[in-house]
Amino acid sequence: MSPAADLGRVLCIITGASRGFGRAVAQDLYRLVQPGSVLVLAARSGVDLRAFQAELTESEAGRAGLKVEVVVADIGKVEGLENIMRTSREAFCEDMDHIMLINNAASLGDVSKYVKGFTDMAEVDSYLSLNVSSAMCLTAKVLQAFPQRPGLRRSIINVTSLCALQPFRSWGLYCTAKAAREMMFKVLAEEEPDLRVLSYSPGPLDTEMQVEARTKTADPSIKKTFSNMFAQGQLLTCEMSSAKLMKVLLDDKFTSGDHIDVFDV
Repeated sequence: MSPAADLGRVLCIITGASRGFGRAVAQDLYRLVQPGSVLVLAARSGVDLRAFQAELTESEAGRAGLKVEVVVADIGKVEGLENIMRTSREAFCEDMDHIMLINNAASLGDVSKYVKGFTDMAEVDSYLSLNVSSAMCLTAKVLQAFPQRPGLRRSIINVTSLCALQPFRSWGLYCTAKAAREMMFKVLAEEEPDLRVLSYSPGPLDTEMQVEARTKTADPSIKKTFSNMFAQGQLLTCEMSSAKLMKVLLDDKFTSGDHIDVFDV
């Protein structure tokens, strides 16, 4: 079966959309959806979000009738998720044929210490709230707000990492969150066979998170690995990785619940 030409008339919700990989994905999706589609972009930085909204709205696709709504929200808080859902429900039209949620927002966490250093339960709870609980609860809210009906596709994308599969010393929080999220979405794929569920690992990206990794990682060998990748030009641009994700979504050949790495595409 040949790849689809576009992703349909979509309501697409993207978290962490103001910069980095989330921003690149929003730019690519904007070119691959039909007129009448709406992108709901959520992030904590209102200045960056509104500037990006203006950029997209003034683009050729924006002038063709695509809409962009922005939600300044901390998705680790209940009110942040409620604001995203309020905007999404208002943006939805009955003639839309595709609901897409891209759970991209994430943080690296404190990589300056090892697991034995995490004695503060409040610190761990706060991290997991942003990186695990928010993805589960937002996904559940989207599925409840937009139930399955004939002619409606629903896609849930989890932006994951090699850290969901392999342990990285001094990255206890990040590896824990990525592994938990990935299993949660595997369970979802089993529970909801009508859904298209994908965990996409975008690879080592040249982002602010990589700067954190190179400068703050406690484990010397892990820190050196990331520093060498940067020095040797082995990091990917967000645009390169996003293009691979678009190919996976348009081809639509993956098994729901799969983990697909950028280097597999």
